[in-house]
Amino acid sequence: MVTPFTTPKLTSPCFHSLFCRKIPLPIYSPLSSSFLSLSKTLNPNRRLPLSHSRHQRRHFAAVRAESDNGAESARRYDFDLFTIGAGSGGVRASRFAANMGASVAVCELPFSTISSETAGGVGGTCVLRGCVPKKLLVYASKYSHEFDESHGFGWTYDTEPKHDWSTLMANKNAELQRLTGIYKNILNNAGVTLIEGRGKIVDPHTVDVDGKLYTARHILISVGGRPFMPNIPGIEYAIDSDVALDLPSRPGKIAIVGGGYIALEFAGIFNGLKSEVHVFIRQKKVLRGFDEEIRDFVAEQMSLRGIEFHTEESPQAIVKSSEGSLSLKTNKGTVEGFSHVMFATGRRPNTKNLGLETVGVKMTENGAIEVVDEYSCTSVPSIWAVGDVTDRVNLTPVALMEGMALADTLFKNEPRKPDYRAIPSAVFSQPPIGQVGLTEEQAIQQYGDIDVYTANFRPLKATLSGLPDRVFMKLIVCATTDRVLGLHMCGDDSAEIVQGFAVAVKAGLTKADFDTTIGIHPTSAEEFVTMRTPTRKIRKGPTSEGTPDHEAKAPAGV
Repeated sequence: MVTPFTTPKLTSPCFHSLFCRKIPLPIYSPLSSSFLSLSKTLNPNRRLPLSHSRHQRRHFAAVRAESDNGAESARRYDFDLFTIGAGSGGVRASRFAANMGASVAVCELPFSTISSETAGGVGGTCVLRGCVPKKLLVYASKYSHEFDESHGFGWTYDTEPKHDWSTLMANKNAELQRLTGIYKNILNNAGVTLIEGRGKIVDPHTVDVDGKLYTARHILISVGGRPFMPNIPGIEYAIDSDVALDLPSRPGKIAIVGGGYIALEFAGIFNGLKSEVHVFIRQKKVLRGFDEEIRDFVAEQMSLRGIEFHTEESPQAIVKSSEGSLSLKTNKGTVEGFSHVMFATGRRPNTKNLGLETVGVKMTENGAIEVVDEYSCTSVPSIWAVGDVTDRVNLTPVALMEGMALADTLFKNEPRKPDYRAIPSAVFSQPPIGQVGLTEEQAIQQYGDIDVYTANFRPLKATLSGLPDRVFMKLIVCATTDRVLGLHMCGDDSAEIVQGFAVAVKAGLTKADFDTTIGIHPTSAEEFVTMRTPTRKIRKGPTSEGTPDHEAKAPAGV
């Protein structure tokens, strides 16, 4: 995705308060009794590395605030930065701010694999109930397909391989415990004070954590989002993605409502683990917003693996029978016999009960925090927000980038805007998707004249496995400048492949640069540097040139 940005105006309240007013250095005295008592109260057992000892770190921040009569008076704060939410963006901003010399505290709810109003955990959604556990389950589910592939390579099995769900869940949860411990250590080693509890903003410089007040020069909100489920009859029988990652047993037959990446990833997981999977989507196609050809290709490939798609069906009710099975009623009828009904119908920013309305932080209709400039400032100049809570680009690496940029802006005196150009992303469906840059539809809208290169082929592995697996790859090129505007792939290893090519797209390399790059043979990735003839040429006029490239083909060089 390419998002244009303009240079921020200094009239922005946050930018103005930071860089247009004279702010004296923080007041700090290592002999201050209040400093000693506060440090003992907050964390009496905390150990800091030599590079971040108490006598090197400023523990109080002082800024000048204008009093009612126009005079300036110094105000002391407990911390330079107080972060609510220890997910990817919050941890990144906090630890780098601390490394820059700021005094930082982070509050987070107690650990749980399933989020709630009272449970969360250091590491946040990605580490505890998102990217990491999801990918572990993807790994687990892929073995069934690999067993099927192995027969064509001479492997036989005296008995059918069996999967033990409890072993998978136990090992997955042990890994999550290890990771949350690592994140705690990262904060501790940076000298960040970690406070367990629910934070609520009392005023622009004060946070209440379970009845105890903390003041800060800056407050950062990085609480992420939570799954959203519609209010329909019987919704209490449904599960969301949090619960789906921590089920006590494998679903026998599951309905997944939703056509986004979360729905497709879980469809692949449960299908690979031998559940019967039905996917219900309101639209005609899955993955709204993705390239049209990718949308068609992945749905076709997933159907070949046994997943049943119910298109243009909206859920109306869930009914539980006396035997315990579930039925899903839609606008087109009722499907019965489900052991589980999962809703993957999006996520909403987790801004409820944070006190944002009280202090005047503006939010959108879905609860996302509005940032008023490109530096992640909210409508309250001392309060900032990064990550999914802002509903800008909801990806973990983007939250990391926003957190890092904020730390530079606030504590390194180097105002830095997050760069949202050419963000690569992946869908860990089966087969997986990788993409960077513009879709064909976006490229036509923005550039008009484009050349489209595609390859749709049977990968080398499938020639012996005998399975109907295929790979689809696509390049979108500006006809005027020859610059590669978008790169898309659906097939094995697509996420790994696209991560490498993302550097080229971000750097603005041309199709000629791709053409002069030597491919690695035999790989699927080499197709991106061996596409010579456009599948079609799109021009602003009414006609387009080119021929379809959807026939089976061997990897380049064969």
